[in-house]
Amino acid sequence: MEAAALKGGGDERIARQHQAGKLTARERLELLFDPGSFIEVDKFVTHRSIDFGMEKHKFLGDGVVTGYGTINGRQVFCFAQDFTVFGGSLSGAYATKICKVMDLAMRVGAPVIGLNDSGGARIQEGVESLAGYAEIFTRNVLSSGVIPQISAIMGPCAGGAVYSPAMTDFILMVENTSYMFITGPDVIKTVTHEEVSKEELGGAHTHAARSGVASLAVPDERACADAIRELLSYLPQNNTEDPPVTPTQDPVHREDAALDTVVPPDSSKPYDIKLIITKVVDDGRFFEIQPEHAMNIVVGFARVEGRPVGIVANQPAHLAGCLDIKASVKAARFVRFCDCFNIPLVTFVDVPGFLPGTDQEYGGIIKHGAKLLYAYVEATVPKVTVITRKAYGGAYDVMASKHVRADMNFAYPTAEIAVMGPDGAVNIVYRNELDKETDKVAAKAAYVAEYREKFANPYAAAALGYIDEVIRPRETRIKVAAALRMLRNKRQSNPPKKHGNLPL
Repeated sequence: MEAAALKGGGDERIARQHQAGKLTARERLELLFDPGSFIEVDKFVTHRSIDFGMEKHKFLGDGVVTGYGTINGRQVFCFAQDFTVFGGSLSGAYATKICKVMDLAMRVGAPVIGLNDSGGARIQEGVESLAGYAEIFTRNVLSSGVIPQISAIMGPCAGGAVYSPAMTDFILMVENTSYMFITGPDVIKTVTHEEVSKEELGGAHTHAARSGVASLAVPDERACADAIRELLSYLPQNNTEDPPVTPTQDPVHREDAALDTVVPPDSSKPYDIKLIITKVVDDGRFFEIQPEHAMNIVVGFARVEGRPVGIVANQPAHLAGCLDIKASVKAARFVRFCDCFNIPLVTFVDVPGFLPGTDQEYGGIIKHGAKLLYAYVEATVPKVTVITRKAYGGAYDVMASKHVRADMNFAYPTAEIAVMGPDGAVNIVYRNELDKETDKVAAKAAYVAEYREKFANPYAAAALGYIDEVIRPRETRIKVAAALRMLRNKRQSNPPKKHGNLPL
């Protein structure tokens, strides 16, 4: 019995799995968990179907391996779908196995990881299979914000099967072997006459770059396991715990003179915000989330004094760092995740405003931009903000300003905090004066210079208490670390309510 259970769908199907460039469910678990730590649950469960001759075809475990073990010494629950058994398709018994480990994870307060490689619902079981999916979806929702949930897509994930990963906190996809879509290429061709391949429709980079469904696209299954292990190292076990502390040799009082020259003197010139992030955090290590999607904003995890922080930063090297629909949604989801799991937020601001255009307005930038605003206001974790250069208009408010309950707000001397950029502001404020001038170009240049002198610095905001301190770039790490240290015992709560009405 034991040997049969370990064989899954048998040697021939295991060989076919390897030929497709994929590992088996058990091989994946060996990669992911600490050696010898995984303990399997329900190894001998089989399906209950008697229709279509299914009673003659039973495999121990029924297409999914479930259990628990340790990753970096910390307890984690997992289910790994086995494509060698009925193509990994989900039956009622299979769903019950998954629900059991999800329930156990909630009871003991530990993360859940799903390794997905399934053809979808087991058609022979009809509505029982559909009910099984809904039972899993329900647990995804009830677990949300209580325990971390991570999905790895390592093969097909289609139809209703994609909704469970979609409700988890992070989705990792393996290049060339995984895909996700609601309706496949054949159905699309029949209904809309569009021709598209599985890879183009729902491959790893399609979802990592275009749709934003995937948090990361990784080159192979080993890289996927490594990424999950690293991701978990930043996360607490559940929402009642603090994230784990990792000792570092990186001095907290380290100054970095190179930071003084990262932001160009010309405010119209781009630079890479990651040059600032990596010089501020411990050991230059930044674990970026969704690096291919909405690249005008950067989000990810790092450590300061060994303690995990969530980083949110405008990226001047892409779309000048403007906020648009995709960037707002990407950052809002990340902010809300960090707030769920007690991870402090450090925000680097260089934003000229929201991206203009009919596509943005028709696409609902008002509502989508409000998601990020809502997320920052709602968040009660420590919030530290550094304005490196531009902070214009409503985007200044949205990006963790003092007015949306940020705790400590710093600014570089290069910071420009104003309703809008100098050129646009002069056209409005000095309209009448410009109409009277004979040399309008020279006059406008003088007014722009005057406006810059007044607003292209952080001191007006600092005079109002909106900026707590104007700092030299080289001391960013020192100031951020001190602020986070001061806020370590922060206590803040929102008004009692069932839940807010997020502008979806």
